[in-house]
Amino acid sequence: MSKTRRFLTWVVAACLSYAGLLQGAQAALIGTEQLTATAQAPSDAHARLRGLLDRADVAAALRERGVSPEQARARVAALTDDEAAQVAAQIDSAPAGGTDVLGTLVFIFVLLLITDILGFTKVFPFTRSIR
Repeated sequence: MSKTRRFLTWVVAACLSYAGLLQGAQAALIGTEQLTATAQAPSDAHARLRGLLDRADVAAALRERGVSPEQARARVAALTDDEAAQVAAQIDSAPAGGTDVLGTLVFIFVLLLITDILGFTKVFPFTRSIR
């Protein structure tokens, strides 16, 4: 009986410890304005992508990469509403000027310089630790 009781104690303890990890679901009412905005957003994404393809600089960049603007328009028309919204969101979140390599290198240099001065690392021979 004591082995059974000990086993059940461990099972109950394990169940209670995992019970804290569970999260409850939350529900809220959706307003009409939010629903109509969501329903109109995918068609806006198609229109936005078509507008981007109409720009001269975008058409020139496509031609440089071997893609005709007509093919790109056909592919945009073939996208589903969700795919078009996803592509438009990717365009919005992409960096405008590419990556900032110089800024990244300066940040790493300053970070290593500070850690050298504080004595955490020894990368540069011209620094002296404050420790």
